[in-house]
Amino acid sequence: MAATIRLSVVDGLVLSLVILMVNISYAQEVLKLQKPRLMNCRFDKIYQLGDSLSDTGNCIRESLCGAHTECRRLPYGMNFYQNATGRCSDGMIIIDFIALESGLPLLNPYKDRNANFGHGVNFAVAGATALSSEFLAENKIVNTALTNSSLSVQLDWMSSHFQTTCSPDCPGKLKKSLFLVGEIGGNDFCYGLLQGKTMDESRRMVPRVVQTIIHGVRTVIDFGATTIVVPGISPLGCLPVFLTKFTTTNSTAYDEYHCLKDINDLAIFHNHYLQQATDELKKQYPNVTLIYGDCYNAYMWLLQNAVRLGFDDNSLQKACCGMGGEYNYDVDKKCGSPGVPVCVDPSTYISWDGAHLTQNAYSWLARRIIDDILPKLSCKV
Repeated sequence: MAATIRLSVVDGLVLSLVILMVNISYAQEVLKLQKPRLMNCRFDKIYQLGDSLSDTGNCIRESLCGAHTECRRLPYGMNFYQNATGRCSDGMIIIDFIALESGLPLLNPYKDRNANFGHGVNFAVAGATALSSEFLAENKIVNTALTNSSLSVQLDWMSSHFQTTCSPDCPGKLKKSLFLVGEIGGNDFCYGLLQGKTMDESRRMVPRVVQTIIHGVRTVIDFGATTIVVPGISPLGCLPVFLTKFTTTNSTAYDEYHCLKDINDLAIFHNHYLQQATDELKKQYPNVTLIYGDCYNAYMWLLQNAVRLGFDDNSLQKACCGMGGEYNYDVDKKCGSPGVPVCVDPSTYISWDGAHLTQNAYSWLARRIIDDILPKLSCKV
């Protein structure tokens, strides 16, 4: 059984996607893309750690997280075969496009115990933090997504998975795998800021967050990883959730794209710290390809070129799925709640629900990030 669809992805990627049902019992669809650039790297598996920007269905399989996340139901997934899979978008997310570009099936979530993990595993959980829930609780920060699946928990899952799938020769079996350690850490700051933490308090968390991420990178290297991308966090001050929470009449609080300067400066500070730590780690592991993923500048590039790329100039800071206020976002009337409308054409919006992006925005970000990391992967063309 086969079908052909067209997705508006990106100029080099506006291509026919051939969907082949390879295992009906698991409903695992393999999407094959014409001339995928990452296929030159010959990755046979991809392993993803992270949060809602990468989750393909783990949160919805946790009792508390699944019961409280709006991502478990339509309109989430409305452009993913009308199926709410737990992806916090109207359709595909960045890791989906990375898998497609690698010529691999979309990654199944670790918590789907009946899934096929022959081409990798997605351990990311929507709402996850880099820091442990215990540490956050000590600092009076509540994980409002109600998940304890922090980075260390995801690494424990990864360890258990490898013990049953590649031990005792994981280094040999993982040398053609791509590992993505993040994006993670953004929620640590988001929860704090939205719960009243000051900017100084948030900045003081940065070394601890980065240290935790770098420990995670060391851990996957110990598992046998040789190709690792460590993504930074995006410009949080451009998201409707923050623009709504911290709206002000002080025009100097905003940059030229109407993003909040202070919150973006926090993201820049974190990313600089993370990039420096990643560069230091490279010196200790000269045989490991370790790449910082610049999500921040990819997002800013998207904002700068949004109109040319087909996005609505009047909706660059508005949520497609939402209602109320200047940014079409209300914390009490979130996307997925009864009566909350969806915009006519999500592909013309960057923000899907105020905190996550649309499939079209993610497709462009994926393209930009791949353009950035591909030369550093030294894959044969």
